[in-house]
Amino acid sequence: MQNYTIHSFPLFSDKRGTLIPFELNENFPFEVKRVYLVTAHDSQRRGGHAHKIESELFVAAQGSIKMLVNQAGADEIITLDTKNKAVEVLPYCWHEFYDFSEDAVLLCFSSTHYLPGEENYITDKDAFISALRN
Repeated sequence: MQNYTIHSFPLFSDKRGTLIPFELNENFPFEVKRVYLVTAHDSQRRGGHAHKIESELFVAAQGSIKMLVNQAGADEIITLDTKNKAVEVLPYCWHEFYDFSEDAVLLCFSSTHYLPGEENYITDKDAFISALRN
C-alpha cells in the first residue's frame, strides 16, 4: 500500500499573476482540522517523523523544498517546487523536509488538531523501518 500521493491543484494564470484554489470540500483528500506554515533556517531539516493517526498534505507555497518519504523501508525524494503540486502523506509514512531555498515556505494541511508526543509521532527512523519489517 502506498502511503503517499502526489496531487495537482488547478492553477489559473494571467497578466496579474496566479491563483491556486485549495477547495476544502469533498474533493480535498481529507477533512482539514489545521493549517500551518513551516520555514527552515541554516540548512535545517524539518519533520523527521511518521504519524500514527494523522494525514497531511504539503505544498511549497513559495520557493523549493526537497521532501524525503519512506513508506516501505526505502527513501524516495520528491521536489516541491511548483505551487500547485502537493504531496499527501497518510499515517505510517515517514516524511522530512530539507534543502529549503532561502525564500521557501511550506504550507501544510492536517487532518487533526495538534497531537503532541508519542500519541501521534514516531520520531526514531530506525525503529520506524524496523517496525515495517515485522
